[in-house]
Amino acid sequence: MNTLFGTDGVRGIPGEGPLRPESVRALAYHGAKVLLERQGVKVNGHAPLIAVGRDTRGSGPALLRSLLSGFSAAGVRGLDLGVIPTPAVSYLAPRLGCFAGVVLSASHNPAEYNGIKFFDGAGFKMAPALEYEVEGRMARPAPPAIARPPFAAADRGAIYMDFLKSAFPAALSLEGTRLVVDCAHGAASSFAPKLFAELGATVFAIGVKPNGRNINAGCGATATEALRREVVRRRADAGLALDGDADRALICDERGKLLDGDALIAAAAARLLRRGALKGGKVAVTVMSNFGLLSYLRGLGVEAVTTPVGDRYVTEAIEREGLSLGGENSGHVVFRDFAPTGDGMLTGLQTLAAWRESGKPMSALGRLYKATPQVLRAIRVRQKPAIAALGRTSTAIAAAEKTLDGRGRVFVRYSGTEPVLRVLVEGPKDAENRRLADGIAKIYLTETGAGEEKHG
Repeated sequence: MNTLFGTDGVRGIPGEGPLRPESVRALAYHGAKVLLERQGVKVNGHAPLIAVGRDTRGSGPALLRSLLSGFSAAGVRGLDLGVIPTPAVSYLAPRLGCFAGVVLSASHNPAEYNGIKFFDGAGFKMAPALEYEVEGRMARPAPPAIARPPFAAADRGAIYMDFLKSAFPAALSLEGTRLVVDCAHGAASSFAPKLFAELGATVFAIGVKPNGRNINAGCGATATEALRREVVRRRADAGLALDGDADRALICDERGKLLDGDALIAAAAARLLRRGALKGGKVAVTVMSNFGLLSYLRGLGVEAVTTPVGDRYVTEAIEREGLSLGGENSGHVVFRDFAPTGDGMLTGLQTLAAWRESGKPMSALGRLYKATPQVLRAIRVRQKPAIAALGRTSTAIAAAEKTLDGRGRVFVRYSGTEPVLRVLVEGPKDAENRRLADGIAKIYLTETGAGEEKHG
């Protein structure tokens, strides 16, 4: 079982577990070695380049030093992109002649966390098989490093910005658009406001003052209250909320109502279908996507390819099926004709394009389908015992499913990126959903003594 890598890289508390300096150094060494070997990259007397970016967490610089030491021991040299969105590293690595890319980020997690994500030479997240191989080698110490100072590449963000601007239709403009942009005090703080302003929008930026400790704190895609208030206060046409590393996005309409990832997927699917650009006539979604979205796609004649939770699984389905669109209701959306990974700013651009083409208020995109009521409970845990091994919890889940009797579903899973159990109940009656979700959560807490409910 892979215990080092979660659904989106290695995460933890810096200075502890996998993020101790010696562990980061070993991870960098073995990760680079595996990627070199499996991609057939030859050293031939020169040090291959690996692109490295990070978000705004205060722990980033120290982790970067350990990371670069491990890369040096592996005979490779870092190309330091500085503070930059995760999807920028995915985009830039192959275009800057790098055999791989790495990002120091814990995405939407609080500032006390950090993490390490690997990308291969084509900009895809490291395949699970390679993660297993890296984990299998971690017991071996990394050899001493050879002094190889990283190349500084702080201006490479301009290449990424040019790409994003080129992804917005040339026939459209954001002139006259009032847009609130919440960057979660994260990696997009110096990118997103400038991007949308250069495309003509009047931008009201919030969450753009990172101090190393405030990433995702009461802002961004995981806490949209500030964005929604600001949209109403500014009488804006829309709002865009990014997470800390800007690989996911949510949209807020002119009334302050949120459009989640499912709503963005619906708008994108309809737009691509109209343009004859929805490859395969299918969209990749996860098991967490709303029944309302699935019904809407069926009405369009579009098949939903369902995957486990995690944008890597969405990407795998897109590549396997040859699709152009997929995503998660959390706001990870992959527009494959432009990029191999989720990109929050790109998602914002494509949604704004769909809105401008419609000639209607942004709220109209949020009414493409009627969402089936859902209740999601999140329980912070210390350990992750198998759900099937918890007799009382399993019985409660089965009883809830019997109560719904085919009218909905129950989905209980551990997060792959943080110590949290998620309990999702979806059905036609909101009060019933709440009762069932609360019942399962209470029994789990009693049976495991795991912790406390994080949020509702």
